[in-house]
Amino acid sequence: MKVKVDFDLCESNALCEALAPEVFELDDDDNLQILQEDVTEESRANVERAVSACPRSAISIVEG
Repeated sequence: MKVKVDFDLCESNALCEALAPEVFELDDDDNLQILQEDVTEESRANVERAVSACPRSAISIVEG
């Protein structure tokens, strides 16, 4: 499974970074960066919370 972000929808509000800092990070220009594209068993719960919390539904988990 992999993290997918629709950057056209993303507002870079950092909710995902707060919930899954091992996966998401805002850079110095407030642009979202994906630090870890693969969803591991260790990160899955945090990524799922980030997906649910995203106000623009810009984050998803995809197979493959």
